[in-house]
Amino acid sequence: MGKPQDQTATRRARRILERLARAHPDADCELRARNAFELVVATILSAQCTDARVNAVTPGLFRRFPNPEALAGADLAAVEAIVRPTGFFRSKAHSVVACSRALVDRHAGQVPCVMADLVKLPGVGRKTANVVLGHACGVTAGVVVDTHVRRVARRLGLTRRDDPEDVEEDLQALFPKARWTQLGDTLIFHGRRICHARKPDCGICPVANVCPSREDAARRATTQRR
Repeated sequence: MGKPQDQTATRRARRILERLARAHPDADCELRARNAFELVVATILSAQCTDARVNAVTPGLFRRFPNPEALAGADLAAVEAIVRPTGFFRSKAHSVVACSRALVDRHAGQVPCVMADLVKLPGVGRKTANVVLGHACGVTAGVVVDTHVRRVARRLGLTRRDDPEDVEEDLQALFPKARWTQLGDTLIFHGRRICHARKPDCGICPVANVCPSREDAARRATTQRR
């Protein structure tokens, strides 16, 4: 659980989420998966890759290797060839095969819906575990913190910290547990659609008037004009 927050910060944070949720009512995990196993693999493959590209690759991967048992016994070179378009294909292929073996060996081929068990699987960190728990298991254990969530949360003043686990701790303190999955999805959508890394589209941002980053940018621009 995150550290305590003052009520003013909590109310502000929850108003921000309400506005963002209205702006992105379709916010959800964009990785296509039919079950928890497919979502684990897809999330591993999504590192430093777009969800759209992963979604283009996984149907072929799962046609050939439809379950943990099949992927656990797969020829590594064959898996590498399929996942190559996602980048870092050698390490990703190794991770998904090793993860599948662990699922077979430790969990009878079933994805465990427990954080402590998930993060022990090869290639699975806390972010991946939160994705799987929230979207395949219906379990709320934390907030997904990827590059979009970290960037948007810092710009909006929801955290001043940079390490993903620290950012998650701060977000957990600001929002009720029941909203954690929605929060991650919504901040990701906002980061992808409006609050871009290089050039945020502040003109259409529903929370621009309470965004300290926009205020700082405006002050810098005014100073430069002088």
